[in-house]
Amino acid sequence: MRNLSIALGTLFIAFHCALYNPALACTNLIVGKKASTDGSVIISYSQDSYGSYEPLRVIPAADHPAGTMHPLYHYETSNYLGEIPEVPHTYGIVGLMNEYQLTIHETTFGGRPELTDTISGLLDYGSLMVLTLQRAKTAREAIQVMTDLTEKYGYESEGESFSIADPNEVWVLEMIGKGPGRKGAVWVAVRIPDDCISGHANQSRIHQFPLKDKKNCLYAKDVISFAREKGYFSGKDADFSFANAYAPADFGALRYCEARIWSFYNRHAAEDMAPYLSYAMGDTKGKVMPLYMKPKAPLSAQDVKNMMRDHYEGTPMSLTEDIGMGAWEMPYRPTPLSFEVDGKKYFNERPISTQQSACVYVSQMRSWLPDHIGGLTWFANDEANMVAFTPVYCHMTQAPECYDKSTADAFHFSTRSAYWVENWVSNMVYLRYNVLFPELQKVRDRLEADYNSLQADIENKAAAMSQADAVKFLSAYSHRIAGGMMDEWNQLAQLIIVKYNDMAVKRVDENGQYEKTPGGDPRPVLRPGYPENFRRQIVRQTGKRYEMPE
Repeated sequence: MRNLSIALGTLFIAFHCALYNPALACTNLIVGKKASTDGSVIISYSQDSYGSYEPLRVIPAADHPAGTMHPLYHYETSNYLGEIPEVPHTYGIVGLMNEYQLTIHETTFGGRPELTDTISGLLDYGSLMVLTLQRAKTAREAIQVMTDLTEKYGYESEGESFSIADPNEVWVLEMIGKGPGRKGAVWVAVRIPDDCISGHANQSRIHQFPLKDKKNCLYAKDVISFAREKGYFSGKDADFSFANAYAPADFGALRYCEARIWSFYNRHAAEDMAPYLSYAMGDTKGKVMPLYMKPKAPLSAQDVKNMMRDHYEGTPMSLTEDIGMGAWEMPYRPTPLSFEVDGKKYFNERPISTQQSACVYVSQMRSWLPDHIGGLTWFANDEANMVAFTPVYCHMTQAPECYDKSTADAFHFSTRSAYWVENWVSNMVYLRYNVLFPELQKVRDRLEADYNSLQADIENKAAAMSQADAVKFLSAYSHRIAGGMMDEWNQLAQLIIVKYNDMAVKRVDENGQYEKTPGGDPRPVLRPGYPENFRRQIVRQTGKRYEMPE
């Protein structure tokens, strides 16, 4: 039993090492099954944390003898915190989806700092997600497991929003502790209507909720009375807002966080989002966005992948309209989010797509298919804009080599590691974005179009097999696709350094072949220089300093 506990502990450490530094980090987007093009429930998750090496977690199902204990490790430090009794059988997990298609994603909203319980709280949000995926089959059951566990063992983390989905429904659960020495948590869970979209991005989004609708709303019995006790709320129960009580919004909560959800709604919601723009841009007196909205048209998994690549294009918060984009029109900003000049504080925009993403999930849960086929996660091992998502199925028992935790780590580069090769490419592209990104985009979009076109045929073939054979078939397919993507990305890295070496561009002909002299040497390279917009800024800043004499 002790050896089994140590093995489980090792898996837990791998999970926690990837989840440190959550502040102002992750983004979840949500699509109900009647709001999707094919009836899928879809949720997405960008796991945004600088320095985090994030493999694809695969934890097989297991049986545990009586008396087995499950060790717990702190998600930031990996320090051992204690252990809790294991259940007789735990379900398998691939990424953040278990073998029954139950999926849990998260974003940290922080909330009132005095409610974080590091004294009696034993479970951080990462532990809670894994334990629940190992013990629950449905979203409603997951909510029960999560809240029972925190009640019994205490909740150690800051305020958290969880997207909890199964093939039939999706919920948003928001939870925060009760402060040092008080076990348990206050929480509320709201079911997202099947015909709606939703999301959360590091700010609590549940305001008023239906107190008598147990079919669509669950909550801690003391969620309001505890707020009264702490002096966070004094009105009528019907007016109670979870967000206002436990995570009152300031400028950063809106501009850094709610703005990301506004951008999602702005692109896909049926309602005009202009009335909510001032709120998204930081006006705490502005019109508060609803938790969910109906879409203008059903969304596909590809639509969600593309939304995870958003940089506020076409909005007042666009990142390619000022000098911050640099010479090469890069829609990214270095952190920290705020900075100071001559004693005045300024800020950078924080879009969904960010260079600090260690990985991104777009998860599909499909009720009309058996679990081993219906549970599909599109996985990307860098930020969404810079990679092609590849498919992994929820009954896989071994991660593809390029995503496996044993292939590399945060301190050792490997050309076999998707994390490192994709980061290698993206970090070359960032610095000359408008020149190099089209090369990456061409490969990315071609691969994703290929994967999308193959999916129906692959799954139809799997459906004609026994479950055991289908699992092997889909696992082999996922491994093959991931390996092919790695080959393409290594080739892309080589193309960039060869074609774009020394800030010049080698000439290519209409067939994509490098142009050569009759003797076989490269033709003179193209030297595009700065984009026109940046040239004009140089002239405005330097005046006549660089002006050529007549």
